[in-house]
Amino acid sequence: MSQEGHTEEELGIAAYLRQHPDFFVRHGELLADLEIPHDSGDAVSLVTRQISVLRERNEELRNRLQRLLDVARDNDHIFARTRQLVLDMLACDDADELLTELLAGLQQHFDLDLCEVILFDLGTDVPVHCRAIALQTVRERLPALLEAPVVCGLLRLDELEFLFGERAALVGSAAVVQLQHAHVHGLLAIGHRQRDHYRSSMDTLFVHHIGEILARQLAQRCRRATVRA
Repeated sequence: MSQEGHTEEELGIAAYLRQHPDFFVRHGELLADLEIPHDSGDAVSLVTRQISVLRERNEELRNRLQRLLDVARDNDHIFARTRQLVLDMLACDDADELLTELLAGLQQHFDLDLCEVILFDLGTDVPVHCRAIALQTVRERLPALLEAPVVCGLLRLDELEFLFGERAALVGSAAVVQLQHAHVHGLLAIGHRQRDHYRSSMDTLFVHHIGEILARQLAQRCRRATVRA
C-alpha cells in the first residue's frame, strides 16, 4: 500500500520516535541524511538544530532562574524591613505611640509618607494620627474598599479623596488594608506617588501582615466603641 500523501502522525512515525528517543543513537548513520530547514532558509543537520534548540532553552531557563532569584532577593529585603517595623510596633505602650511608630516606620523603612489610619465607630477615644468615621458612611460611599482584605492599584478620585484628603492628588497608586480584630474595624491606606507601585496583581502578603499586627495591637489599646452609626 502506498504511503504517499500520509502525514507522519498517520504513519505513526512521530509517536514511534517519542516512544524510542534513542532511535537515532542506534541508527546514527541516518543523521547525516536528515535535513531540517532553518529560519534563514539554509538546511542544517539534526544535531546542529538540536544544539541550537538546547541553547535557546538553556538561555530561557537561566532567565527564569534569574527572575526567581531577583524576586527572592526583593522578598528578603521586604521581610527584613517588615520585621523591624513590627518589632517597633510591638514595643509601643499605647495607641498614640503605636500609630506614631507605624507612620515613622513606613516612611523610614519603605519610603512611604502617604499613610492614613481610619477606624470605624470608635467613639470619642480617638488616637492621634487616626480618623474616626461611621462604618455605615463607608458602606454607603465606598463599599468597594470593604470587599477584600487588601485592595491594591489605581483608585477612583473620590476614593483617594476619602482616604487621603488634601493629599489625594499626590497619590498615584494605593494599597488599602482592612483592619479587623475583636472590636476594632477600620482601614489602613498607604499611597505611593508612582502609578505602578501598587498593582492589582501584586502579592499582598507583607502589607496584609502589617495590617493584621496593627489591628491586634489597636484592639489591645483602644476602648470598645460606645457609639454606633
